[in-house]
Amino acid sequence: MTKKSSVHFGNRERRMSKDSLPDLMEGNKARSSSRSSGAKSPTRSNGAIRRSDKQDRPGYDRTDTSASGWATENEDDENKPKELSDFEKKKEAFITRAIWSVLMIGIFFGSMFAGHIYVIIIVTAVQIISFKEVIAISNVPSRARSLRFTKTLNWYFLGSTMYYLYGESVIYYFKHIVLIDRVLLPFATHHRFISFMLYVMGFVFFVGSLQKGHYRFQFTQFAWTHMALYLIVVQAHFIMNNIFEGMIWFFLPVMLVITNDIFAYICGITFGRTQLIKLSPKKTVEGFVGAWVCTVIIGFALTNLLMRSSYFICPVNDLGANILTGLTCEPNPVFLPHTYTLPFIPPHWTLLPTTLTVSPMQFHIFIMSTFASLIAPFGGFFASGLKRTFNIKDFGDSIPGHGGMTDRMDCQGIMGFFAFMYYQSFIAVYKASVGSVIETAINGLTAEEQMEVVRGLAKHLYNQGVVGGQVVEYLGANLRLGVMRR
Repeated sequence: MTKKSSVHFGNRERRMSKDSLPDLMEGNKARSSSRSSGAKSPTRSNGAIRRSDKQDRPGYDRTDTSASGWATENEDDENKPKELSDFEKKKEAFITRAIWSVLMIGIFFGSMFAGHIYVIIIVTAVQIISFKEVIAISNVPSRARSLRFTKTLNWYFLGSTMYYLYGESVIYYFKHIVLIDRVLLPFATHHRFISFMLYVMGFVFFVGSLQKGHYRFQFTQFAWTHMALYLIVVQAHFIMNNIFEGMIWFFLPVMLVITNDIFAYICGITFGRTQLIKLSPKKTVEGFVGAWVCTVIIGFALTNLLMRSSYFICPVNDLGANILTGLTCEPNPVFLPHTYTLPFIPPHWTLLPTTLTVSPMQFHIFIMSTFASLIAPFGGFFASGLKRTFNIKDFGDSIPGHGGMTDRMDCQGIMGFFAFMYYQSFIAVYKASVGSVIETAINGLTAEEQMEVVRGLAKHLYNQGVVGGQVVEYLGANLRLGVMRR
C-alpha cells in the first residue's frame, strides 16, 4: 500500500501517490525555468495543460486568479481602495465647495427675507461656532482631560457675556415692552448688576479650580478665552445692533466684504504682480487696489437699490416683519435726495450742471466701501498670522470645502464693528422715543409724579381732540383712588 497525499488546486482536491510527488516537483521546476526564460505560463483547463487564450490578449493581468482559484500575495492589494489622482481630488473639492456655497447663500438670503429674528439666530450660531473654533486651537487635550472644569469655564464665560450683551440690546431697542412687564422689569432695571455678578462667580470659580503644575496652562486658557470673547462675541454684539437699526446696516457691510474678497481674487489672478503682505503671499497690490475700485462701484449700485425698500431702511419695531409685510417709519434724512451746488463750475459754463441731486447715503457708502477694501482685509491677515502661529491651515472644518466658520468671518467682525460706530457717529438721528420716555419716568420719578404725568398727557390729548372727556375723567378718578390707597 502506498501512502496517499492530498494536493489542493482551487476548490478541487486531487490524490496522488507518494511516488508521484518527485515527478510533480520536477514539473514545477521545469515550468519555473520556462517562465524565467520568457515563456508564457500555462494554465489548467478541464484537466489538461494548455496555453490560455486570455493570456495572449493585451492588458492581461497575471495576478488575476479568480478563474483558476490560486491565491496570490497581491490579492489584498487589489481589495484596497485606489487613491484619487490630483485632478479627481480637486474636482471633488470643487463640487463640495460649490454645493456648500450655494447652500450658505440660500440660508443667508432666506433668513434675511424671512425676518430680522432669523438673521439674529444666524448671527448667534456663527458667533458660537467661531468661539468654539478659536478656543479649540489653543487647547491641549491631555491637559484639558486632567483638569475637570476647563471647557466648562470657557462656555460659562461665553454664556454670561452673551447674557449681558444681548440684554443690553433688548433693553435699549425694546424698552417700551420690557419696562412695562412686571416679570421683566426687575431684570431690566438690574441687568448690569446681574451680569457683573455672573462674571464674578465665574472668576471666583476659576481661581478656585487652579491646580499646581497646571498654572501656566490654566492662565493661558483664561486669557485666550477673554481674547476670543472680545474678538468674536463683542463684535457680533455690534453686528446685532446693526440689524436692529435697519437691515441695510447689516446687509451692506456684509456684501461689501464679500464683494471685495471676490474682486481681490479676480484682479489678483488677472494682473497681480506685486506681493502685498508676507502673511498672505497670494495677495497682490494690484488686486488690493482693483478690488477697492470695484467695491466702491458695487456699493453705489447696492445702496441705490436698497434705499427704495422700507424693509431695509427702517429700524426694527416689529420682530415679526418680513420682506412681504415690510416696515413703516420716517426715513432717515441720509436716504432722501438732497441738492448740492457745485462750487467749481464757473457761472458762464452753461453746458455743465451747477447742481447735483443725490442722497447723502451715497457719500457715506464711499467711506464704508473704502474701509471694507483697505482696512477690513487686515482682519483676514490677522487670522492668517494666528493660524501660522499654531501651524494650522484652517480654524476648523465646520463648513465642508471652506474650512472653519472663522475662516469665512475673519473680516466681517471688524467691518460690522466699524459700521456700527460710523452709523452712531455720523448717521443716526437721536430723538426721544417711547421707550426712552418710559425709562426716564420709571427710573427718575416717584409713583405720584408718574400719575401726574399720565394726567397731564391725558389732558393734552383731550385738548388736541385725540381722546374724549370720559378718558380724562376716568383717569383722574382712578388715579386719585390709587394715591389714597397708597
